[in-house]
Amino acid sequence: MSITLHNRRTILKAGAAALAIPMMESVAAANAPAVAPKRFLMIGCGYGFTKETFFPTEAGRFADIGLTPGLKPLLRHRDDITMVSNLTNLGATNAHGGSTSYLTGANVSGTPGKKFHNSISLDQVIARRIGQDTRFPTIPISDKGNSDGHGPGLSLSWSDKGHPIPGVTNPLDLYHQLFGQDQETDAEREFRLSERRSVLDGMVADLKSSSRQLSKSDQRKLKDYLESIRQIEQSISREVEWSNTPKPDAPLKQPKDAMDGLAALKTFQKLIVAAFQTDSTRVITYRQPINSILKSREFSLGAHSLSHYNLDPRRREASQQKDAMFMDLFAGLIDMFKQTEDIHGQNLFESTLISYGSNLRTGHGLKGCPALYTGGAAANLKYGEHIVLPRKDTPLANYWLTLVQQAGIPFDQFSHSTGSLAELVS
Repeated sequence: MSITLHNRRTILKAGAAALAIPMMESVAAANAPAVAPKRFLMIGCGYGFTKETFFPTEAGRFADIGLTPGLKPLLRHRDDITMVSNLTNLGATNAHGGSTSYLTGANVSGTPGKKFHNSISLDQVIARRIGQDTRFPTIPISDKGNSDGHGPGLSLSWSDKGHPIPGVTNPLDLYHQLFGQDQETDAEREFRLSERRSVLDGMVADLKSSSRQLSKSDQRKLKDYLESIRQIEQSISREVEWSNTPKPDAPLKQPKDAMDGLAALKTFQKLIVAAFQTDSTRVITYRQPINSILKSREFSLGAHSLSHYNLDPRRREASQQKDAMFMDLFAGLIDMFKQTEDIHGQNLFESTLISYGSNLRTGHGLKGCPALYTGGAAANLKYGEHIVLPRKDTPLANYWLTLVQQAGIPFDQFSHSTGSLAELVS
């Protein structure tokens, strides 16, 4: 008889009714923690999917209702994924921006006196609870442009002041960030960081001294700029704090430079798994590229053209192919999580909660956005089914609140949430 790690959720749910499984020396590291660290991966996919062939039309277990053509590549993970329908990001108003407020819920153009104003993203809030024991509280990864239906921003992540947080766009940069061994001496590092601090201090002093001469509009811009400097200062402080802790050995080869398209996406997937595997971080966001992937697969149409798939049969067929391609890539990522153990010998899939979605459902529709989740970090969530919420336009923030609460992180509210979703809990 064989036991697969990713089916342990069934045992966990059985609670006291199940016999306790003895701890085997062959599968447990001596230094494994009593409770595995929780990890979160949130993927934003920009434009939505083909309505007629991606979204199920009825609620129920996938084993009973089957998978739509768009979801078919996830067949081998059928019992470990769930789709939630009737969610809407109440703050989203940009029909070309699937990611700007995806993790914030903010109405970025609805703040009086401001042309654009976002709020803190979910990953930053989570990191304050579970990210302080790792070298990187969060890692934002992003595409290289804003033409994929993501909208304004530099990643899915936004600071507590609503400022965009830049995402890593080059796999080689992320590799060096995670595993690049520092060749500096302590004295060299101290000098370099002190020089950076000195430059920043000088910039802040000069800017503040001239602020009185600026218009109110320019003063707001200056405030945003000073906030960006503050983020740099925080990263310097973090680097100092971890300067005497060696980075882990890399569990994968160094990627090539100047990667793009499909090769870059697959390498980022490996690096995401490696970052969690080595416990370098516990929170990652990925603003996933679309156009560069389509180009790699020799699609003749871009992401925006495919979002208008109703214009002709050729576009519809290409849109359907695009859906299947990205779900195949998602399935490959899930495979890697299921096949990997963390530094404590615990299965990575079982300690991670992965969410995949967007503000945009299909075309440029903001109602009923796609939401898929998988991973075992929240054992009491329902898995292997399509859940149709009874209320249309249920706040997307309720979905985020439920996932985080079920992962054991105490949250009372997030963004415009009105409560958790009992329909998602078994």
